[in-house]
Amino acid sequence: MHQSNIAQLKKNVAPFEKTDTKSSIRQTINTIVPLLFLWYGAYLSLSVSYWLTLPLVIITAGFVIRTFIIFHDCCHQSFFKSRRANDILGTITGVITCVPYEQWKQSHSIHHATSSNLDKRGVGDIWILTVDEYLAAPLWRKIAYRIYRNPLVMFGIGPFFVFALQYRFNRKGARRKERLNTYLTNVLLVGLYALLAWAIGWQAFLLVQVPVFFISGLLGIWLFYVQHQFEDSYFENEEEWSYVKAAVEGSSYYKLPRVLQWITGNIGFHHVHHLSPKVPNYNLEKAHNGTPPLQMATTITLSSSLKSLSFRLWDEERKQFVSFKEIKQIQASTGAIMDALHSQKTSLEGK
Repeated sequence: MHQSNIAQLKKNVAPFEKTDTKSSIRQTINTIVPLLFLWYGAYLSLSVSYWLTLPLVIITAGFVIRTFIIFHDCCHQSFFKSRRANDILGTITGVITCVPYEQWKQSHSIHHATSSNLDKRGVGDIWILTVDEYLAAPLWRKIAYRIYRNPLVMFGIGPFFVFALQYRFNRKGARRKERLNTYLTNVLLVGLYALLAWAIGWQAFLLVQVPVFFISGLLGIWLFYVQHQFEDSYFENEEEWSYVKAAVEGSSYYKLPRVLQWITGNIGFHHVHHLSPKVPNYNLEKAHNGTPPLQMATTITLSSSLKSLSFRLWDEERKQFVSFKEIKQIQASTGAIMDALHSQKTSLEGK
């Protein structure tokens, strides 16, 4: 993309970066208030039937996702004009979603700065190996990678590992502010959960909170996964990498039904968000509709996004994701070529 086009693209998106305090307050109310009532309703439904509780739990988990989008905007300082307001609401919503505000803000900023950069993988992203890296890896690493990329592990064990375990500890070299915020989040979580378990009984608490926690965690990981793991995504080494291309070509437009778009806080317009993290979530669709070049981003739907479950490795030659099955075919083809070359060489030497 030419430099002038990049400048024009950023200029077109700039008007949508303005935060509207009324919209932010309205979204906070229409997200957290229903979340609290739904959680309490799920608890009350336990006395009727758990079959009634389960639908309420699923809807409640959806509102946890919507709460996370508010948390996410606070991390980018795009939800309120005031840094302090963002930090306070970010910490509160971080407790609700089990994510420490300062820790996640730091790792997520690195994710934005390095997304789709093959030379800067490893912080705030999904573990991705290229085809060549996988083929050259020792057996133990191949096994570890296959386990990690297995959907049952990523979306089954992943929510508990990431949200219940990983986020409870600080990263190595974390600043004092970040460490203290993680400790504060952990203390508030323990206090909140202990209070709820005391108020309604630990069995009732677990019957409601565990599925809410798991479903929201699963959906959160899925959204993060699918919006960067599509067939013709964008990945380059440092010397060829472009921030704008990583945003527009390496992040998808996840076209969801209106209800799901609302519950996920418009995060489906992920290409817009990666281009300009300062655009609050309630302006993402406006930015997409008002900026024609952004409408050229790869569009995925609920049905087409399921295909990403088979994507395992990035093929640098073909510039697309491939499955483990395709790797076997590549290996077989390479082996056949090598055998043919060896036979030809032997034949020529014999002559």
